[in-house]
Amino acid sequence: MKGLILSGGKGTRLYPLTYTLAKQLVPVANKPVLIRVIELIRDAGVDEIGIIIAPNTGDEIRAAVGDGSRWGVRIEYILQSSPDGLAHAVKIAQPFIGDDRFVMFLGDNVIQGGIKTLIADFANHDWNCQIVLKEVEDPKSFGVAKLHGDGSIEQLIEKPQNPPSNLALIGIYMFDQHVFEAVNSIQPSRRGEYEITDAIQWLVDRGYMVQPHIHQGWWIDTGKASDMLEANSSVLDEITPTIAPDAVIENSQVDRRVTLQAGAQIINSIVRGPSIIGEGTIIRDSYIGPHTSIYHHVHVDRCEIDRCIVLEHSELRNLPARLHDSLIGRYAKVLRREVRPLTLTMNLGDHSSVEII
Repeated sequence: MKGLILSGGKGTRLYPLTYTLAKQLVPVANKPVLIRVIELIRDAGVDEIGIIIAPNTGDEIRAAVGDGSRWGVRIEYILQSSPDGLAHAVKIAQPFIGDDRFVMFLGDNVIQGGIKTLIADFANHDWNCQIVLKEVEDPKSFGVAKLHGDGSIEQLIEKPQNPPSNLALIGIYMFDQHVFEAVNSIQPSRRGEYEITDAIQWLVDRGYMVQPHIHQGWWIDTGKASDMLEANSSVLDEITPTIAPDAVIENSQVDRRVTLQAGAQIINSIVRGPSIIGEGTIIRDSYIGPHTSIYHHVHVDRCEIDRCIVLEHSELRNLPARLHDSLIGRYAKVLRREVRPLTLTMNLGDHSSVEII
């Protein structure tokens, strides 16, 4: 069995962060979402993985993931030159997949519990396809499944105005070789894309066995900043805290739910978990509250921070109020001037959002 990860897209809902960073490489609990997906697939026993990349972010993803050997997998990259839909991604992956069964996973999804059981179920049955569904509050934003009374698939609809159910497809699919017949038979939708829901419906209509699985745990599509923060909180709640042997805790309070990575320094500070402090990061004279992830080589001095994600090589100093529910990009500086006149000085990119109270 092989894996296929879709890692294209522009990440417009995460602007301005994703002007310079592929959305799949934004870290959740100090690990990029894409790496979490690779590990989920690997832990399910699949070590050959194709990654669909886009022209604008492909080089960055190649540089971050490499050949996959660091995670015990073999990676092959497949360029999708234009965003023509999930079914189109399957179509161009056929030379890599061959006649093997495969699991397809959207590269910006975070899910509770992994997919090991799902992969085992698919491997042990003669199903042609398995799809993962989740009850959601706003099904109009998703592909939606309507089930027969016996739980089998009746109909799949992409982003319906009047959803027939609240069961959304959440971006995890398993297929055999018959899916290639489907993706080569369907036509583009009104959005101009080859929809994976249309391909799966093609299988249903022709009597192929499509097995639904309703996921009971949490699942988060990390497409927006608020979703990224929620995913970060959910993952932090589940990880087992560790403190690296060379981490420094000096005149500080660090509770048992805190992870300190290699070379992290906590000086004259309070750190409450669940939270994670990255490699070489220095926290001084500060308070770090729950559900905060601070990535590698960050400097925090005289600040209060909670429920935030702070990316690598950033600097936060002498903030006049607590930083909350914020996503801070790489090499960012958030400073309060200490000389009069007391002023705010900012250089902001497109789509930035600043609230001053």
